[in-house]
Amino acid sequence: MLKHRIITAVWLIPLVMGAIFFFPVEYFSWALVAVFLIAAKEWGRIIDKRCTVTQWSFTFTIAVLLIALNVLVPTDEIWFKGSLHPIFLAIMIIGAMWWAISLLLVLSFPKSANFWGKSHMLKSMFGQLTLIPCFTALIALKALSSDAMPYYGGALVFLVMLTVWATDTGAYFAGKALGKHKLMPNVSPAKTIEGLVGGLLTTMVVVTGIMMVSPEQELGLIISVTLFVALISALGDLSESMFKRVAEIKDSGTILPGHGGVLDRIDSLTAALPVFTLIYIAFWM
Repeated sequence: MLKHRIITAVWLIPLVMGAIFFFPVEYFSWALVAVFLIAAKEWGRIIDKRCTVTQWSFTFTIAVLLIALNVLVPTDEIWFKGSLHPIFLAIMIIGAMWWAISLLLVLSFPKSANFWGKSHMLKSMFGQLTLIPCFTALIALKALSSDAMPYYGGALVFLVMLTVWATDTGAYFAGKALGKHKLMPNVSPAKTIEGLVGGLLTTMVVVTGIMMVSPEQELGLIISVTLFVALISALGDLSESMFKRVAEIKDSGTILPGHGGVLDRIDSLTAALPVFTLIYIAFWM
């Protein structure tokens, strides 16, 4: 298993980094459609793991919505005079509201599953609210690149990813070494409070890197934003774990050997990216 994880990471990380930094945003937005359709098919298994018609129906719905977004909002119109396009902004705000609701569902699980566990309609809606704001956030951040700063948008996307990776890595090792108190045993029995604290502390490495590259930034703000994004990313992970637990599936898919599915790799990002984008608009635009 570890060998497969390493091999997958060796080819996947350069591919992701190349797309983030070197793909023009107009190509990046269409490449993302393919990635998110794989994630949508995997979410279809969460809706009903036995019915392929349901899975493909959900995938088709996501395809229509993502293609419509790319057509209705050209990449050169995503930002205008420092403001995010109204459609993108509305989706981002709805996404943030969804993660507030998701937090309540996670905290009240398994009782909350009595409300949504057997409803294909609600689980489909939850999937749309999880995937589409993340899609728009990725494109919005990437579109912040300009001729003067061609890698700026990619750097912002990478910064969020780095925060998520630091949180996950710190949580894994701290949990293994010190984990005694379960974080949310009904949702994800393996996660511990000590692991979460370790993950949050690890993100300070990201803060250090930001301050070295951009020392004019306000330290307190950078620390606060990094910790908040890290916590939100943990919510994304817990939320997917909750939905998979009800669906009785371990991994969302098998397309990434040793890692599971695409959804398993982006679960934390689905929460972190739209929230970070809103924070960026509030404090840096």
